[in-house]
Amino acid sequence: MSSRTLNRLIGAEVYFKCENFQRIGAFKFRGAFNSISQLTEAEKARGVITYSSGNHAQAVALVGQMLNIQTNIVMPNNAPEIKRAATEGYGASVVGYDPDKANREDIARELEVNNGYTMIPPFDHKEVIAGQGTAAMEMFEEIGNLDMLLVPCGGGGLLSGSAISAKGISPNCQTLGIEPELADDATKSFYSKKLHSVKNPPTIADGTRTTSLGKITFPLVLEYVDDMKTVSEEAIIEAVKFLFYRMKLVVEPSGALGLAALLSRVVMPEGRVGIILSGGNIDSATMITILNS
Repeated sequence: MSSRTLNRLIGAEVYFKCENFQRIGAFKFRGAFNSISQLTEAEKARGVITYSSGNHAQAVALVGQMLNIQTNIVMPNNAPEIKRAATEGYGASVVGYDPDKANREDIARELEVNNGYTMIPPFDHKEVIAGQGTAAMEMFEEIGNLDMLLVPCGGGGLLSGSAISAKGISPNCQTLGIEPELADDATKSFYSKKLHSVKNPPTIADGTRTTSLGKITFPLVLEYVDDMKTVSEEAIIEAVKFLFYRMKLVVEPSGALGLAALLSRVVMPEGRVGIILSGGNIDSATMITILNS
């Protein structure tokens, strides 16, 4: 999708890849299906486990329902209610935890070992990354070369996969990862070349509350991503409002990071710009707060 109003406002030609219209309302379906569908029959029979604040949880749960595979999801107690309800609605078994007192990866690994499940992590997995990268691949295939691609960054699965697609299809395209200022672990890691972490960042963009990039995604980001930028909470809120009021799109805060970077002038656009709107799973209370701000 595109917006003439936005193009006039920022002086560039902007295209949005609307993963808010994807299955489960987010790009996470791509990686979940690509990874789970390739498991052996024995692995499928034992079931899978993952940890997620919401979108990856829903994706794994839906793929499990589609392929008749038992799914188990470790989710924080403060995850958006709409995401937890959807995850349970797809038939997953949800294990809740207090993020201030426990580590989700540790809980998931213990369940994995005790029950023989196969772990499908939210981003640090080659088949998950490959699946996520198809979002950018489809964008290039449909609209051609871009000068710049803006991608939200949490754990780096979508960003690294998209950057690989960009370098393979549109080599002159500059791929930028966008993070909240309050969850800037990947940006710090990118510039220092050392892995940084931020525990439980208090950003409204809940999909970016991952502690750090992964062992797989970190080197991929360093190799394929051209730059990293951060945006304020205020900029994220304004981007969600712009998408809602001007483009009639429901996009969650994490999904609006690329637009936030343009509207706040953190990124100065050049030529043809692609933005991946990574998801649209926002609960009513958060949306009401944003629209009333």
